[in-house]
Amino acid sequence: MKKRGDRPLTKVKNPEPNVNDPSWIIWAAWADRITFEEIEKRTGKTESEVIKIMRGALKLNSFKLWRKRVSEKALKHGKKFKYSRKEITNKSLKDEFSD
Repeated sequence: MKKRGDRPLTKVKNPEPNVNDPSWIIWAAWADRITFEEIEKRTGKTESEVIKIMRGALKLNSFKLWRKRVSEKALKHGKKFKYSRKEITNKSLKDEFSD
């Protein structure tokens, strides 16, 4: 008889591969919440090296979609993300005081 606390592992559509596996870089580059700075910290690959890897690993249209997606999202770049969060916080504070 199983205990109530034993729960099955949730199956994830794209589980995280091992960091030492070359496919981890591709997985991390597609993930929204993993910044280029974090990829560089874990693997030593710079943003331009990650772009080269993605260009070689993906089909042309997939690569174009990925580049468009990455360039529009502030999450992939740590500095942009911090700046955008700061703007949102300041805007909400201004709205609070104007009411």
